[in-house]
Amino acid sequence: MNLRGRPIAIWAFPLVMLALALIVLGVDAGGAATWLRGMLFDTYQQAHPRPYEDTRAITGAPVRVLDIDQDSIARFGPWPWPHAAIAKLLSELKEQGAALVVLDADLDRPDAASPKSLLALVPPGPSFDETRLALERMPSPDEALVRALSSIKTVTAFTLGKDEAGFAPKATVDWTGKADPFGRVPRFERSTAPLADFAAASSGVGARNLAVDTDGKVRRMPLVFRLNGKAVPSLDAEMLRVALARNAIALKSDDGSSGFFGSQPGTASLDTPRGDLPTAADGSFWIAYSGEEAARHVAASALRQGTLAPDVLQGAIVYIGAPGDLVDTPLGPRSAAEVHAEAAENLLLGVALRRPASAAQAELLCLALFGSAVIFVFARAGMRWSGFFTVLAIVAASYVSWRLYADAHVLFDAADLSVGLALIWLAGALARGLEIAGERSRLRLAFAEALPARVIDQLARNPARLKLEGESRTVTYLACGVRGFADLASSFRGDPAAFTRLMQRVLEPLMDQALAHGGAIDKLTTEGFTAFWNAPLDDPEHAIHACEAATGMMEAIAHANEAITHERRIDGVALSPVEIGIGISSSGAIAGGFRTHGRTAYSVNGDCTVLAQRIQQLSGQYGPAVIVSEDTRKASERGFAFLEMDSIAIGNHDEGIKLYAMLGNPVMRASPKFRALATFHGHIFDALRAQQWEKARELIAQCRKLSGASQKLYDLHLARIAYYEENPPGEDWDGTFRAILK
Repeated sequence: MNLRGRPIAIWAFPLVMLALALIVLGVDAGGAATWLRGMLFDTYQQAHPRPYEDTRAITGAPVRVLDIDQDSIARFGPWPWPHAAIAKLLSELKEQGAALVVLDADLDRPDAASPKSLLALVPPGPSFDETRLALERMPSPDEALVRALSSIKTVTAFTLGKDEAGFAPKATVDWTGKADPFGRVPRFERSTAPLADFAAASSGVGARNLAVDTDGKVRRMPLVFRLNGKAVPSLDAEMLRVALARNAIALKSDDGSSGFFGSQPGTASLDTPRGDLPTAADGSFWIAYSGEEAARHVAASALRQGTLAPDVLQGAIVYIGAPGDLVDTPLGPRSAAEVHAEAAENLLLGVALRRPASAAQAELLCLALFGSAVIFVFARAGMRWSGFFTVLAIVAASYVSWRLYADAHVLFDAADLSVGLALIWLAGALARGLEIAGERSRLRLAFAEALPARVIDQLARNPARLKLEGESRTVTYLACGVRGFADLASSFRGDPAAFTRLMQRVLEPLMDQALAHGGAIDKLTTEGFTAFWNAPLDDPEHAIHACEAATGMMEAIAHANEAITHERRIDGVALSPVEIGIGISSSGAIAGGFRTHGRTAYSVNGDCTVLAQRIQQLSGQYGPAVIVSEDTRKASERGFAFLEMDSIAIGNHDEGIKLYAMLGNPVMRASPKFRALATFHGHIFDALRAQQWEKARELIAQCRKLSGASQKLYDLHLARIAYYEENPPGEDWDGTFRAILK
């Protein structure tokens, strides 16, 4: 089965690549789709991050991150701090007017520095009763922390995936809709649990887990998880609930209607002060990062020293986290507390990035449609146009993706689409390259010595241009042969190997010139070869190129003779220069051929082929090496200097054909000496056609004295004059010397 004359297997390559791309990107095999998508969206955020906006203006509650700086570490020691130090910190935040503190740290163990923890070290016996009693009466840092947690709104954390199950969060996670939306949120069976007193004293408790993509970056923030089948809030979802003084977190279900074809029910949005915030089906949202912002940070040491401005923490939501707890984000490494703070700003401002549930399906649909279009254009218009279409589709998709992000904070993945389209085109290009390589190999086997390399390459790219079935074309045919070949071969009778080497040294550079100027070698014999132009590929300048090849041949034989004349035959006789004759003719011909036994034959046939070979045979009697027909002269006159030589006929009843010697380039044609010679030649042939024999003799005598004159030509015409004086050609004679050519 063929498609536009080409094997269907060629188009199977991009079709298979399209199918593979849809599968790999559709199932996110190896995280490839996530990685590409993440790189694109990271680039967008780096180029156009969210402008920082203090949430105080909208909610009255600015979001701050308390930085555990070196001065604070010098005061309280390395993190994690003793519970007494955290209690002190909470008290100071309350004094500065903070409204809510979010502790991004596990409080699942008693303070190791608590006096009660030393009771186990006291030896038993009555003698140590007072010591035990004193330790029991000493104030407990855990109790101090409980009092501090109770004195200010706080959200404490637990970590999913660690320790054993058994923790029950304080808040409920409600949802509205027809179908439970929590079937696609992350599931866990274990978790840490804050100490009961800490949990009871806290206003809320949330999971501190982050959503980390396969490349290690945090681009989304979870709002809800499932712990042993029950929905539990994240740290930031609990922050929002406490800040808004709500009893529950309110999520909406998409009822399984997300996407073009429906899906398992998932979350659709979260109720926030700025309206519904779109979420992914797994209960997360895409964070719109603003990057580093000094106004968001407060140093813990400044808090202790009382150097903060009076309103910096007034009504603030303050995040506290471990100073070394760094995570990778689209804008570089950031502390986990700062990532939570950015997520909190998104929730309060309602400015999170949006990636509709149908986005992934829309991207795959675009890949299927545009990928099919690339293959169609490849089939109809070829690799170049399909490449242009591919680039255009990639540019258009990238522009749409960028505008959606910049104008509406919508994330449309053009990276996976672009890579998929590029791979589809590359698969087609690979298949095309293999096809061309195979065709080129076949053509080289068939035409390695007959066609120029560039012609073979073009035919390999478009085999249909080699029309073996036959076509009519105007071609220029060149015949080249060694003059006096029989006598030359006879002189080497005692050393045939030397003669063979000589002919190879002569003919090979001549054939190279024909190929170098775009000719195709037709026939090769021991004494010469023929070549043609304007077949199988179009060559509008075929006559000029053939004449240029002839000029190159004359230079090549001159170089060859420089070496040949310094050599001797086996009998010691010095070699004479080898003389060649070239005949060129242009006319209509039939070009075509056939394939048989694994080989391809291609040739041209017409009057020009016969005439060129006949001209080459006669060229020796004119003197100059290159003789062309009148049609060739007309087609190439602007590039060469031609001098009329003769008028011949093939057959007694054919019209005469004028022959011209090619003597040089346009510079020679413009020279005074050549113009004088051409003028005299014109007069000679006018006298001959008028049968003014004596006048023709006088003009020939004058021409013999001019530069560039051919004595052999004049001897020929004097012999013809003598013949026609005895055998008058008749009053209707057209000047063609037919009798001489019999």
